[in-house]
Amino acid sequence: MPDVEMKGADSKAKDDTKKEEKEAEIPKPVPVTPVAEIKSNIALIERAVSTLEPRFTHRVLRTLAALRKRIDATVLRTAIEEVYTKDVPEKKTLLSWVPEGSSADHEMDVDTTATPAKPTTPAPAVPVPEGEIYLRLLILHFLLTSPETYQKALSLAVETVEKMQSLNRRSMDPIAAKIWFAVERAYELAGELADARPLFLAAQRTASLRHDDETQASLINRLLRNYVHYNLYDQADKLVSKTTFPESASSPQFARYHYYLGRIKAVQLDYSEAHTNLQQAIRRAAQPKTAPGFYQAVHKIFIVVELLMGEIPERSLFRHPVLEKALVAYFDIVKAVRTGSLSQFQTTLSKHAAQFEVDKTYTLIVRLRQNVIKTGIRRLSLSYSRISLRDICLKLHLDSEEDAEYIVGKAIRDGVIEGRIVHEKGWMECASQKDGYGPEVSEVFARRIGFCLELHNESIKAMRYPLNAHRKELAAAEGAREREKELAKEIQGGELDEDSMGGDF
Repeated sequence: MPDVEMKGADSKAKDDTKKEEKEAEIPKPVPVTPVAEIKSNIALIERAVSTLEPRFTHRVLRTLAALRKRIDATVLRTAIEEVYTKDVPEKKTLLSWVPEGSSADHEMDVDTTATPAKPTTPAPAVPVPEGEIYLRLLILHFLLTSPETYQKALSLAVETVEKMQSLNRRSMDPIAAKIWFAVERAYELAGELADARPLFLAAQRTASLRHDDETQASLINRLLRNYVHYNLYDQADKLVSKTTFPESASSPQFARYHYYLGRIKAVQLDYSEAHTNLQQAIRRAAQPKTAPGFYQAVHKIFIVVELLMGEIPERSLFRHPVLEKALVAYFDIVKAVRTGSLSQFQTTLSKHAAQFEVDKTYTLIVRLRQNVIKTGIRRLSLSYSRISLRDICLKLHLDSEEDAEYIVGKAIRDGVIEGRIVHEKGWMECASQKDGYGPEVSEVFARRIGFCLELHNESIKAMRYPLNAHRKELAAAEGAREREKELAKEIQGGELDEDSMGGDF
């Protein structure tokens, strides 16, 4: 019996090794090369134009973020050569915008070793205009990766916009929304973002008249970014009030729109509305690993707005893997506001001033000085029953005793602390902290109990019957009885008369 069992175990081991060998022999699928992916995307765009189905174009645009990281000059040149089989002017124009590749031989080897795609119908010699605009979009993204080609990208962006507007095809609208983003990026990197504003305004009016929701949403965000970049918050607010953001826009566009709204409302001191919009931006944004830059930018302004509202952000927010390094300076600001140390706040502000300027949150963080002072005054009121204005000035690092008196008076008026200022003697008397016992507390409870008892008695009285109501019912009952007696007498009298009449009645 033991020998039989050993044979069975050996056979099982041999079967497992055979299966592993067979699995190893199966070739793994080779990833599609960028050239093949571009050609398949052009085919999908042509299918979308021929069948009037924009979902194929949307499928192509969803791969844009991953594809643009894999392209280079050689890939673009090879794709254009294979898409345009004939020498047409469009082909020469596209090739003129693509610079010469440095590692052409290596890239060409990689492209030729890829497995071909599934056999399909032969592609036309010249693709549809939407395919040309898509290739221009890829070239734009490639030119924007190097500072040496920023001016060339700007020239290509201007030419692409002119060609796109001259074609005036509704099947090109989804690609046009992506083109406007690349155009804005080209103007920004070339240092001419202000010159793009009239172009965006004219295109936005045209898109709204044509009910092109995707392009309209993209252009509204482009204009808001333009205004915020130059600190033109009043004009941005007017744009928001005069336009209606399309409800059918994608979630990333909505996230950007709420982000810009949050920045505008924060500058206008409407912190509650800004907090709501920034929360919507965080909820609608892409995954943190997909778009870490936008995720970090939203949380930076979100933390400052929470501090301006008098709230302290959660500590777990600063431990997020994507936010941990980006929010180091803001974590120091939160600690300074929480402790109420004005010196620590000023030190942190001067230390990270350059980063706050880059993030465009410096002006908002400067407003936190009043919150820090209020927190410090509250801590002093809890520690001292009476403290001179001079000591307050020294502990909070204020400029003069007059500033300290003004700040303490405003804190008392706003209800931050309880106390009064004795101007003649130059000190602040803080109200004693009330505990849960004592005559004052018993008086408060006595008033509350008296109010409850009075409310109970009034409720009981309201449930009673009205006075003398029963007498009216008795009078009505007696009247009814008298009427019944009279009626009975009349009936009885009538019966006697009929009996006395005789006959066979």
